[in-house]
Amino acid sequence: MRQHDNSLLSRMETAIYEELAKHAVVVELSQGDVLAEAHDTIEKVYFPHAGIISCVVELAGGGAIETGMIGRDGQFGAGLALDDKISLNHVAVQVGGPASSFDAKFIVHLAEKHPAFRRMMMSYEHFHLAQVQQTAACNAVHSVQARTCKWLLRMRELAGDELTVTQQFLAQMMGVRRTSVTGVAIELQKAGMISHSRGRIQILDVEKIRRWACECHEDVRHHYDRLFPPNVG
Repeated sequence: MRQHDNSLLSRMETAIYEELAKHAVVVELSQGDVLAEAHDTIEKVYFPHAGIISCVVELAGGGAIETGMIGRDGQFGAGLALDDKISLNHVAVQVGGPASSFDAKFIVHLAEKHPAFRRMMMSYEHFHLAQVQQTAACNAVHSVQARTCKWLLRMRELAGDELTVTQQFLAQMMGVRRTSVTGVAIELQKAGMISHSRGRIQILDVEKIRRWACECHEDVRHHYDRLFPPNVG
């Protein structure tokens, strides 16, 4: 298990980390892998070392909208497993990468044994809920251009400057028409902020993207830093 590739694992007390390391299975998550469907019982918990996991609300008419991303700064499944809950969303891999996988029953046992571990997992669930709520507000009031820049910042934070993501997928995750995202992508490319080709987006000017983005990415990042101060670990 590669501790420092996941910021939550890197913050673990030595005794907790050693127990985790004994039970970890490092798996390679691939784009499109489904980790949970809505109403599934949580059986596995994942701490990504790279890549992006998307939490998606699927609509009866066939549409879907992304409510949050999970990457190397987080985990999927622990908070739900601790409270014996089911998955509320369709959860799938958007960008592939390695992750430490654990049996959910082991995570429950570890949380019962180590209150500090439980607190950390529940703090992350608090952050994830804040991300979902911020996304709901953002989708209601901000322009497609600002929202696109916000998602680019978040994806860059988790996966780097070169993103394997199609405009169609980005449009679906934002709940807008592909033509809307295509128009924004053209404007961003003209402004020298990105280059894009089929299935790939290269970020060229992150500071300008920050200026064009809405405040939601920074608001969510500040919330994470409050729960997990950068100088810890």
